[in-house]
Amino acid sequence: MSRDYGQYCGLARALDVVGDRWNLLIVRELLIGPARYGELRDGLPGIATNLLADRLRDLENAGVVERRLSDDANAITYVLTPWGAELREPINALIRWSTPLMIRGPEGDEFRAEGLLVALPALFAGRMPTDQPVAVGIAVHGVMVQLRATESGIAVDRPDGRELDAVLNAEAPLVLGLAAGVLSLDDIAALVDIDGDESALRTFFDAPKSSVDFTR
Repeated sequence: MSRDYGQYCGLARALDVVGDRWNLLIVRELLIGPARYGELRDGLPGIATNLLADRLRDLENAGVVERRLSDDANAITYVLTPWGAELREPINALIRWSTPLMIRGPEGDEFRAEGLLVALPALFAGRMPTDQPVAVGIAVHGVMVQLRATESGIAVDRPDGRELDAVLNAEAPLVLGLAAGVLSLDDIAALVDIDGDESALRTFFDAPKSSVDFTR
């Protein structure tokens, strides 16, 4: 690996593997789903092609990422190993920790709506919807993600064709603020477009947290 802190410490050894620039963002992309090299490059604007190749090789050698044939057997895709997928927990914690940094808005930084598939599960962690079954859509920049109320919490995934009780069209900072609990639908009513039953959206954004505090 390109970085070795030389310390017998769990944090140091974890950073030996994922502490280099771009590594955790590569993992973020693969938490969304398996991806081809070109898809990873598109999802990581600003990374040099040779650097992406180096980072993928490092993560593969470390056992975080592996290569597989695509379903059509025409290309190589990159996927997280089971051990690599366990990075979801610390990444979720970092996303929640970042809330004060996100409040000031994009400030010119690029936002990819597909990233909601990683951000929203982290921000909704511990929320227990009271009305089931309910499903709503969240649309940002023409990309839709689906929220489902389940017995274990709020599931976030791509639309699966089911009928939605409501769709919220909004800008990314507003959606993230709602999910983080720093905004309410009442705060931003004039800034968003709601198609369908507003109470269905409140099932998610007003959902109480469970007894476990996921923010600490």
